Amino acid sequence: MTDRLLALTGITKRFGSLVANDAISLELSRGEVLALLGENGAGKSTLVSILFGHYVADAGTIEILGRALPPGDPAAALAAGIGMVHQHSTLADNLSVLDNVMLGTEPLWWPRSRRREARGRLLGTARRFGLAVDPDARVASLSVGERQRVEILKALYRDARVLILDEPTAVLTPQESEALFATLRGMVAEGLSVIFISHKLGEVLRVSDRIAVLRAGRLVATLPARGTSTSALAEAMVGRAIAPPVARPHARGDVVCVIDRVSTRGVRASARLDAVSLALHAGEITAIAGVAGNGQAALVELLCGLRAADAGTVTLAGRPMAADPRAWIAAGAARIPEDRRETGTIGDLPVWENAIAERYRRPFASGGIVRRSAARSFAAKLVDRYDVRGGGIDTPVRALSGGNMQKLIIGRALSGGAARPDQYAPTLVVASQPTWGLDAGAVAWVHQRMLDACARGAAVLLVSEDLDEIFALADRIAVLHAGRLTPARPAKAWTLAGLGLAMAGAGTRDAA
Repeated sequence: MTDRLLALTGITKRFGSLVANDAISLELSRGEVLALLGENGAGKSTLVSILFGHYVADAGTIEILGRALPPGDPAAALAAGIGMVHQHSTLADNLSVLDNVMLGTEPLWWPRSRRREARGRLLGTARRFGLAVDPDARVASLSVGERQRVEILKALYRDARVLILDEPTAVLTPQESEALFATLRGMVAEGLSVIFISHKLGEVLRVSDRIAVLRAGRLVATLPARGTSTSALAEAMVGRAIAPPVARPHARGDVVCVIDRVSTRGVRASARLDAVSLALHAGEITAIAGVAGNGQAALVELLCGLRAADAGTVTLAGRPMAADPRAWIAAGAARIPEDRRETGTIGDLPVWENAIAERYRRPFASGGIVRRSAARSFAAKLVDRYDVRGGGIDTPVRALSGGNMQKLIIGRALSGGAARPDQYAPTLVVASQPTWGLDAGAVAWVHQRMLDACARGAAVLLVSEDLDEIFALADRIAVLHAGRLTPARPAKAWTLAGLGLAMAGAGTRDAA
C-alpha cells in the first residue's frame, strides 16, 4: 500500500424515510484490498452504486487521485478508472469475448472498428494479469469461471484503477475460486485496488488488507484483516453474537421420495437431466452440489410439480407424482425457491396474501372466496413465529429486505397452512439456494430452520452452490454436472477438493 487513491467523504443517501447510507467516509489506497461487509440492507449496494454513478448521493463527495468524481455519471466513473464485476454475469451470450470487451469503447462515428488493435491489447492485458482467454470464443460457450475472467478483463481493458468485486466466488468451484484469488494477488501487486464484497467471511479474511463493516446504513467498524476472526466480523455486522445452528439428535427414517432414472429435455443445459436417480429419506438432509446451470433448475422443478419427466418416474410417500404443483403441496411437499423476488413472492401483494399464496383453496378459501380473517390470523402467527420484520402483515412484500422475505417464504413452506405451525412437519422440503445473498445472521437462522425440519421428520433436499453450507448441513452429498448425478455419499466421504473436481465434471456418473 502507498498513497491514497480513492476517498469517500460523508456519503449520505435516503430513499424516503429510509437512510440507506448515513455519512459514510472511507479511503482506499493504491494496491489495497478493502472488504465491504454488512447485513442485507446495511447499505453496501447503495454505496458502491453511488461510487459507480448509478445513484446520486444526497450529501458527500467522492475523490479519485484528489479529483472530484462527478455524481451520477457512470461514464465518468469508468473514465476515472472505476470498474465493477457484478455478482451475476452482464455479458452478451451471443457475442464473442472480444466483442463483449470492446462494447462501448469506440465512438459510433468511427468509420471502422479497430479490432486488430483491440485484440492485441486484450491479449496483452490477459498475459499481464494471468487471465487466459480466447478472444474469438462465444460467451455462451464459456464456463462460469471463464465468464468471470472476461468480466474482470473487460474492466482492466478500460484501465481500471479500482475494481469492485460483488460476491465474486458465489458461483465458482473451489478450484475456480483459488484461481481468482491468485489473479487478485497479481492485480494488487501491479497496483490495482480492489473493493471486495462477500458474505463468505473466511475468504474475506484471506484476501483483504482492511475490512469495513456497515450496519443499518452506518460505518460501524474498520478493521485490519490480520488478527481479526470470523466471529468478530459476524458480531460487528449484526451487533450481537451469532449462535451457531444446532442439530437435534434424531434417527434417519424411511425413504419418502424416489427419483428413478429420470430424464428431462430442454434447450438450455439447466433444463436437462440425464437418467438421474436419487432416494430421499425422512430425517436426512441430502445436498446437491454443482455449478449453476447443470440441471439444478430441472431437478427442483421436477420435485415441485412444475416440470414433467420425459422418462423415468418420481414417487412421494409411495405415490407416483405428476407435474401438478397442487398435488405435490397436498402430499406434503414444501418448496423454498431460488429466486425469492421473482418466484417466491408477489412483490405488490401484502405479507398476509403471500403467506397463503400456495394454499388459497384450503384452508383459506371457501366457495372461491378468501376467508380473510383466517388468512390474516395465520399470517400474523407466521410473522411472529418466524420473526419477519419490516412492517405488519399489510406491508407489500417488495418493501421487505431479502432476509425477511426469505423468512416469510420459509415460514410459509414449513408451516403448511396449519393452525398450529409448531406441530406441523412437511414430508419433503426442496430448498434451492436458501441462503443466497444473505448475511451471516440470516444464514444461521435459515440453517437452524433446515435442521429443525429434518429433526421433525422431513426429508430435505438442499440445492446449493455454497460448499461451506453443504458441509455444515448435509448428511449425504451428490454432485450434478451436465444433467448427470453422482451417487449420494455420506458428507464425511467427500473432501473439498474432490467435491470441486466433481463439480467440474471429473468422475461424474449416474447414481445407482
